Amino acid sequence: MKKFFLLIILMLAFSCENYIDKPENLLSENKMAEIMADMALNDYSTYLNPTSNVEIGTRFILKKHNVKADNFMSSYKYYVVKKEMSAITVKSQNILKEKNPEAENFINKKMKENTPLPTTTE
Repeated sequence: MKKFFLLIILMLAFSCENYIDKPENLLSENKMAEIMADMALNDYSTYLNPTSNVEIGTRFILKKHNVKADNFMSSYKYYVVKKEMSAITVKSQNILKEKNPEAENFINKKMKENTPLPTTTE
């Protein structure tokens, strides 16, 4: 799943933000943040239990939020191209911090470990 998202981000990094239409069923930024927070928790569960299945967890999360995978992906692509994903990521991090105040240390650690993707300048 991580590789899939990375591939999408890289593909969209080279596209112009004017070349994407607003999806018919665009998820709100808040809904995207909620889903991404749940997906982060799901991803972390594989760290704690390497035998857990991320894909099943992802399906469960989408079902829990009553969102189809196609709607999530088209909304995700749209927000990446429109350069609004950073704000959504911050919202999802805040959701995680509200659920568990100790998550802030983990998030900060991961942010330091990850090398940011190159951005385009206009």
